[in-house]
Amino acid sequence: MAAPPRGTVTNELLFETLKAMHGTLARHSEDLREIKERLGIMEMQYACLSRRLDRIEKRIDRIDTGLGLVES
Repeated sequence: MAAPPRGTVTNELLFETLKAMHGTLARHSEDLREIKERLGIMEMQYACLSRRLDRIEKRIDRIDTGLGLVES
């Protein structure tokens, strides 16, 4: 059997191309899942830091008031 002319699109070529695209899409999907997971972790860490800073600010305000550095 003779090879198809150069530039001819065959079912085999289409199948191989679709398989490669499927693999690439699967890798991108896994990467996106990991990125979302990491972003969620960062959001939780940010919220925790924000709460801690709020508590520190309140403590400093109480200290300033207690020392008479600011008017109550």
